[in-house]
Amino acid sequence: MGCVRDRGAALDLVVPHPPETGLHGFMGGETPTPEGGSQMPLFFFTVEQQQRAIVERFGKFVRVAGPGLQTKTPFVERVAGRMSLQVEQLNAEIETKTKDNVFVHVKLAVQYMVGSSDQQVQDAYYKLEDPEVQIQSYAFDVVRSHIPSMDLDEAYADADTIAMHIQETLHRQMADYGYEIVKALVTNIEPDQRVKDAMNNINASQRNQIAAAAQGDAHKTLAVKKAEGERETMRLQGEGVAAERKAIAEGLHESLEIIAQHGLDLREAMALVALTQYTDMIRALGDGAKTNTILLPHSPSAVGDLMGQIRDGILVGDLASDTSTRAGNNTALPPARRP
Repeated sequence: MGCVRDRGAALDLVVPHPPETGLHGFMGGETPTPEGGSQMPLFFFTVEQQQRAIVERFGKFVRVAGPGLQTKTPFVERVAGRMSLQVEQLNAEIETKTKDNVFVHVKLAVQYMVGSSDQQVQDAYYKLEDPEVQIQSYAFDVVRSHIPSMDLDEAYADADTIAMHIQETLHRQMADYGYEIVKALVTNIEPDQRVKDAMNNINASQRNQIAAAAQGDAHKTLAVKKAEGERETMRLQGEGVAAERKAIAEGLHESLEIIAQHGLDLREAMALVALTQYTDMIRALGDGAKTNTILLPHSPSAVGDLMGQIRDGILVGDLASDTSTRAGNNTALPPARRP
């Protein structure tokens, strides 16, 4: 009898000599050969976990064998192939054009697997020769129907929506071939490098504009706060100067009252006070460590001249005050009537 082989598989059954009778031959035991080897008809075969075996009888599908130890009829049945139920991933890339005429490369990742039911395994084995080509065709059709209706920014924003449409379409189309779509992902939408550089420049310009506006607001706030601080400082300085002058005036008033009690002339007293303040000022200028040099005409006679000038100024002020008072009184009197 000749050899029967699986489709693309190793030797399934080789019977060069009639099997021995008895239990050993019935269980598919080894049969000695003149060459010293051993050949046997295979009654048993094993299927790995997450696999399914396709069993055929004279080229016709018989059943789907699950994981574990399985039997088959020798000389009649054979294991035509095995299907993995593990999740597989297909990576694909497609070039298309957006609504704003930007060519982009869309990278896809489709995770798929053969269904666990016997019918799905049978359909996946017999109906479809290359599932990856079929999945790519459907995925590319969905991408080319959605991306051209979107701008580049919309395509980036709606990548999840595109992936959902791809998954729904593949799930519906591949169900007839026994495949299940676990997940469809749009992993990247990549335009030309020049387009990416232009987008980065636009983004950088917008951020610079926002930063400039924020910096201007900060400078404005600082200027306002600085002006408010200076205003408060000037107000406090004014109040301090006013309080100082008030204290000086009160002190002068008390000094003049004491001088008047001792019978001295007020004009002479004012001249003395002015001279005292002048000498205090000269002493303060000399005591200051960082005071600039000021040249003033100063001599004993100059002090007398200064007292005379102060006295004359006081007298002129008194005369001007008396003159203005008399003029006001004359204006206020009504004209006399003639008899």
